[in-house]
Amino acid sequence: MALDDPESRVWNGLFWVIQLFICINAVAKSFLQESKGRMLYFYSVASPTAFVLAKLLFNSLLMLVMSLLSLLLFTMFLGNPIQKAGPFIGLVLLGGWSLSLVFSFLAAIAAKAQQNAAIMAVLGFPIIIPQLILLMRLSSAAFSPLLTIPASTVLMLVALDALIILLAVILFPFLWKD
Repeated sequence: MALDDPESRVWNGLFWVIQLFICINAVAKSFLQESKGRMLYFYSVASPTAFVLAKLLFNSLLMLVMSLLSLLLFTMFLGNPIQKAGPFIGLVLLGGWSLSLVFSFLAAIAAKAQQNAAIMAVLGFPIIIPQLILLMRLSSAAFSPLLTIPASTVLMLVALDALIILLAVILFPFLWKD
């Protein structure tokens, strides 16, 4: 791969796997690096809903920037096999947002389990693999001029994101009290 440009399927799969590891390293540490004293301070100044929504928003913005940066680096170093750049960039942003939401919420759960990042990985991979496969299948249409990206699948991905936000808003106050 260092000498030639990879074919589009390899490029696509490699891109999304790298996105997964970027998300784990960048976003998932947001709850895990908070000390007990800082969490006590947040507990005294913010509601659990406001806190979790702020963390989800911050992590989403961070992952959007990281996704665009990784897309830029991928195209610089591995070539650009993308036929439909606009839809692919939209899927990259939507996928980065999806990954950040899932791992932000899992990091909140893992942080309450004595800061164990292994719990986050064990909980996260069974949840994220179907979403990652869905993103790979959706984005494969951007590499072919004949295929179209189905709107119903994109809406399903948005619905999964909305479900994660709803679960975070409902369940995080129970973690907050502990």
